[in-house]
Amino acid sequence: MTSPHRRARKTRRLSLIALAGVALGGAAALVFYALSDRITYAPTPTELASGSHAVGTRVRLGGLVEVGSLQRGADGLVSFAVTDTANRIPVTYVGLLPDLFREGQGVVTEGVMTAGGVLDADTVLAKHDERYMPKEVVNSLKAQGRWKDGQMTEAGHAE
Repeated sequence: MTSPHRRARKTRRLSLIALAGVALGGAAALVFYALSDRITYAPTPTELASGSHAVGTRVRLGGLVEVGSLQRGADGLVSFAVTDTANRIPVTYVGLLPDLFREGQGVVTEGVMTAGGVLDADTVLAKHDERYMPKEVVNSLKAQGRWKDGQMTEAGHAE
């Protein structure tokens, strides 16, 4: 038999644990809500080509600058395509490109998908080592047999 005093302590302890759980859940919900505008997804060109992301969605796209796709227009407009060697996504960007930006090299772009399937980028980062290659792209290249020992193989037309 438990005493009423002991049962009351147990009930109070369970109530405090439940209250703490609700407070932690609420705090986590507020953090995720506050970060929802800043979270950027990093799909591969193949995932974007499948249309899995809505128009107007902010995305971070990584891959290789397709050889022969770089075009410089008036007013600093640059267009190129990012590929994972299976699919390509056209990208437009206005501004200066990084010094290491070249066709056939790795690149990470960030921007908004348009209705035409073009990534309107506001950020372009050129790869100078494997740290700028998103994990998803590396996994995609490995699945195609075009990535070995941290680098593209000869079939991938890169270093």
